Amino acid sequence: MGINEHPRSERLGDLMGRRPITWLRIDRGYTPAERWVVGFDDGSSAFAKIGTTPDTSDWLRIEHRMYSNIDAPWLPEFLGWDDDGNAPILALEDLSGAHWPPPWERRHIESVLNALSCVRRARPPEGTPKLDEPPPAGWFDIAANPAPFLSLQLCSGAWLDKALPALLDAEKSAPVAGNDFLHLDIRSDNLCFVGDRAVIVDWNLTCIGNGLLDIAFWLPSLHAEGGPKPEVVSPESSVFAAPISGFFASRAGLPKIPSAPRVREVQLQQLRTALPWAVRALELPPLNQG
Repeated sequence: MGINEHPRSERLGDLMGRRPITWLRIDRGYTPAERWVVGFDDGSSAFAKIGTTPDTSDWLRIEHRMYSNIDAPWLPEFLGWDDDGNAPILALEDLSGAHWPPPWERRHIESVLNALSCVRRARPPEGTPKLDEPPPAGWFDIAANPAPFLSLQLCSGAWLDKALPALLDAEKSAPVAGNDFLHLDIRSDNLCFVGDRAVIVDWNLTCIGNGLLDIAFWLPSLHAEGGPKPEVVSPESSVFAAPISGFFASRAGLPKIPSAPRVREVQLQQLRTALPWAVRALELPPLNQG
């Protein structure tokens, strides 16, 4: 939906030094933050992300810390920041003309792998947290309360009983710690391509850990969108198949989030490829075996 005015037009105009004249709402993303492509009176444009809740505002502040400390080809150009303490505005390069996958081509996959190799070597901004254990809510949560996961009907209760010991052990022992810089939310809606250059957006979950995690978290969504199986792209990433499948399995069956109603759908989509990956990686019984 395009509009000619926005309640924060004056703030954005002061920030950018030019007058906004058009606002086009962007529906990508799964949080209630506002996302706009804004056209200005000099013919230029920018992407504006605006905090709408305490959480989205804090996430934008984390992103601002990222953009104000790192300048790299795998980042959109940082154009400006305004924080009124309530609804911060982050202004970035307008990437609406880039290629946003799917579809995927082999060159795109290679470009993402190259970009993530550079990300992991980047110097993290001061204050970036360390990841010392698998993300919370995984197979251990399912062991305590299997009903939401089983409601998805991806496997039987008998299969879960047989597979849980191996899944729990692999999740607990996954080597998540490290000294690499991580995005930790790599998937197609956070990736685009300007020519053959991969550009990564949405940097609110950054942390320090094992850089292989970024690749591993991306692979189920890549396969779900027509790309190769995870172990074909990165065989070594299979060490994370259990915690990643557990991450999605422990969430996809939960009630919808009112402020982000599409999140469960996306989690289920990724679980449909992550769970078979874990089965293959751990040589578990077939999912259709009771």
